[in-house]
Parts: sequence; C-alpha cells; structure tokens
Amino acid sequence: MKFARVFLPLVLLLACSSEPRPRPPGVLFVSVEQQSAWVRNFNPLFAGAGARWPTRAGVYECMQIFSSAQGKWVPWLATQHAWTEDQKTLRFTLRENVLWSDGKPFTAEDVAFTFNLLKKHPALDAGGVWRFITDVKVEGPRTVAFSFSRVYLPGFSDIAHQIVVPRHIWEHIADPVTFTNPEPVATGPFTQVTLFRNQVYELGRNPHYWMPGKPAVSALRFLAFPTNDQANMALVEGEVDWAGNFVPAVDRTFVARDPAHHNRWFPLYGSTVFLYPNTTRPPLDDVRVRKALSMALDRDRLVEVAMYGYTRPADATALNDAYTGWKDAEVAKDAWTRYDLAEANRLLDEAGILRGADGLRRLPDGKPFALDLEVVSGWSDWVRAGQVVNRDLRKLGISVQLKTYEFGTWFTRLQKGEFQLAISWSLDGPTPYNFYKWLLSPRTVRPVGEVAAANWHRLGDAEADELLVRFERAGTPEEQHALMSAVQKRFSALAPAIPLFPNPSWGESNSLRFTGFPTEQNPYARLAPHAEPDSLLVLTELTPRER
Repeated sequence: MKFARVFLPLVLLLACSSEPRPRPPGVLFVSVEQQSAWVRNFNPLFAGAGARWPTRAGVYECMQIFSSAQGKWVPWLATQHAWTEDQKTLRFTLRENVLWSDGKPFTAEDVAFTFNLLKKHPALDAGGVWRFITDVKVEGPRTVAFSFSRVYLPGFSDIAHQIVVPRHIWEHIADPVTFTNPEPVATGPFTQVTLFRNQVYELGRNPHYWMPGKPAVSALRFLAFPTNDQANMALVEGEVDWAGNFVPAVDRTFVARDPAHHNRWFPLYGSTVFLYPNTTRPPLDDVRVRKALSMALDRDRLVEVAMYGYTRPADATALNDAYTGWKDAEVAKDAWTRYDLAEANRLLDEAGILRGADGLRRLPDGKPFALDLEVVSGWSDWVRAGQVVNRDLRKLGISVQLKTYEFGTWFTRLQKGEFQLAISWSLDGPTPYNFYKWLLSPRTVRPVGEVAAANWHRLGDAEADELLVRFERAGTPEEQHALMSAVQKRFSALAPAIPLFPNPSWGESNSLRFTGFPTEQNPYARLAPHAEPDSLLVLTELTPRER
C-alpha cells in the first residue's frame, strides 16, 4: 500500500490533464520497466543483478548489433570482422577515436579484459563464451583475436553482442558479480546519472560519445510505474515519449487520441511466451503430462482474452515471425499445441494421474495433482493469460493456484528453478539456434538453486544437442535449414516447454517532441525499447522536434 499511496498523485494529475506537462527541452521520457521503486544498479555484465534500462544498450555498448528488423549486422564499436580460413580464429577491428565517458581511450585491451573477466567469474558468462573460445589476444590497439576450441559459427553472435567494460575501472572491482556500478563509465550515448531517486532517475549524455553530433536527445528520464495500468495512463496522457507497454485496445485508447503523433508497432518478433513446467518436479518430467497441459489450453481464446488479439496461437515449432523462413511446416502441424481436451484427459490417464470421485486428479501416490502458476504482478496481459491457463487446466481436474510476485522476486524464483509453472519469455538471436539451445541443450541446464540465464524448465536432450553442435559448424544455408528442421522435430517430440503465443515486440512512440522513431514503414530497428541491442540504434537516431 505504501507505493500505491506515493504514486496516486501522479496518476490523478495525469488523469485530470489532457495536455502534456511542461518539461525540460530535449528530455526523452521512457517507459520500459514496471517497478514500484528504482534500485540504482548499472551492472551490465550480470544478468541476475536487475540492472536499469538501458544499461546494456545505451549506457554500455557491444562490438556489432544484429538488427532483426533489417536482417543484418550493423557495425558499432567494431567496424569489421574476419574469420581465418579454418574458421577457428575470429578477428575484430575496432572503431577509431572511441573514448570512455571519463575521456580515456577505448582499446582492444578493454575488449580482452572484459572477456577474461567472464572467464574469471563464470557467473558473468551467461552466454557461455568460454565453452567455445580458448584465448583472447590483443594484436594491436584496434585489433583483438578470439581463438576457438572448435568450429562454432554461432559464437560470432555471442562475441559481437557482448557488452564491453573499461579495464581501468573494472580491474579494481573486487566482486563484479555483486557490484551495482552506481556511477558507470561507458562508451554509450547516455552515461551520466544526473538524478536518481526511488521514483525517478535520469541519464544525461556521454560528453565524449564517438558518434559526431549524437545523441541529439539531451537526457532520458524514467518514472517508476508499478503496473501496466499506471504506465499506460502516462503514455496515453502524453507524459511518455517512448514505451514498450502492453496497451489494451491500443488503436482506440492511444493512437486515435493523436493520430498525427501517436504510433504503435507490434511485430511478432518479441520472442515466444511459454508456460514453463519445472521438469525437475514430477510429474512435470513426463512428456505425456506436459503435452496434456498443452492440449488443455484453448490458445485462440487465450490470445483474444489476454492479448486483445495482438498475436496468434503458437504452433508446435514455437517459432515467432522473425524465423518464418526457418519453420518446418510439417512440424508446425503437430497436434500437441492444438486444443483437444479429450486427448489431454487420455494422456493424463495413461500417465496414471487419475480423476477421483470429486473430479480432481491424483498422482500415483494418492496426492492431489496441484500446481502453482507464477506470473509478474502488474503485468496485466500475463496475469490475464495466467487466469485463462488456470481455468483451462482446472477442466482437466488439476488444482491450480495463480500466484503473482513483484518482478524481482518472480525472476529470481524463475532463474533458480524455485517454481512449478511460470509464464515467461524465451531467448532469440539471428537464427533459431539460440532459441532452441536454451530450450533443449544439456549445456544450458543448471542445478536447481543456481541462477540460469534461460532453460528455466531445466531439460536437456543429447539428441537435440548433437544436431545443434552440427549446426554450429554448418557452412551452407541448405545444411543449416535441414539441421534446424530436425531440431524442431525433436522439440515437438519432447515438448520441454509449452509455447503459448509469439510475443508482440511492444513499441509505442509519441513524436510530438521527438522525431526519428522506427516504424513499420521505416524498420531500421524494432520500436520496442526492450529489444536490446536495437535500442542503441534508436537512441542515436532520435532528434528533438523544433517547436
């Protein structure tokens, strides 16, 4: 109740005014995270630390950026890369005249130091780069070479997207895993923490940014919105310039309010939303049970009720629309993601989980089949999705309790495997390789209680992994597509996690004060601010409107 009382005056003020309140010129108001209060954390290396946006794509930067909207790599801190003929050494040529925000030069030493820091502290190596590289060597002030233990072509993405930190700062940090980095020194366009309070923080421009004349935006400001509803109120009333919110009936409530300036773009590129079963907890380790849960879900109703029809039901490949060219059409038709309550009941009966006289199912040991389903409180779309899932699973005779948690608590429980069922996103990349690796590979499985970057369901399959390893060295598109079709078949056979729908890449913009936002007609990046590292492309493109 404390935060509700603190926030109420802002909501009332916004509700009573149809005009945006005065603000400093050139300050971009952004709504990305729903939090009741801000924690000052700008650690770009540890995924479990809960760093503030845009730490990983706005404060800090990577060497190259894959723009899924354009389908190509964009040079950033590195202008070039090249493989050796045996594809076991990868060299990057770094951009000239880049400075850290404290004025010191950015060099290949910083890149090598960053990667060796990941090696020294494995908790920082979420992408697992030291599972395929053996050495990082500085070959000059602007050249760094990565030696691979094997041919592993997807490793380019992991290396190119790795955030780089300054050696002269981080070599003095005793524990980079717990370090909150309150005063970041970085190469990105916004590095100066000019204001930080519980309910608001502001980031000012990097005084030494390498891109001439950029950023044109003078500062980024973030207000604490605990829920979607409060964030949407600020967006609709013109308080927010750029958002990544789920907005019910967005065309009527937001776009139509000011069609000349209000825009939304929701391509189905935002990963896939899954119902994750914790496979370390019987009977969720039984594929028959997982498929029964899946077939009990009326996804048509789910996307209409929970998602306002912004998306479509997932199919058995679980791939979103960014991977249309990779999808195996036959696998997509597999029945376990289609609504079939009779077959769902049959599978549970076959698994020995039978209905009692009261209509509720019991496990073979006689205990009730009861599940907790966890979602983020305040994420109204996912809360509604959880309610629909809850209702559908009860039709199977399963007792389900929907539990909501504040984001930090929910994400910690998810990462450590301390849940039974949870709704969450998935990881992606330039190809479906990362998507399926984090769903199927034993290399991504962590023990319960240890933080996992993904594979929160904790299932690994040796057969799928062998296919993924072959994909890692596949040199032709034909071979890559054949292998990925086989991986899709394996995913469908195992149902390691239950796909619900492709997540829209939520993006809303108000061009009343700023121009240059990406649109469906100008898709240089995704409009969604969550889409890291795409947000770097946007932050360096926006320009205050002359008024």
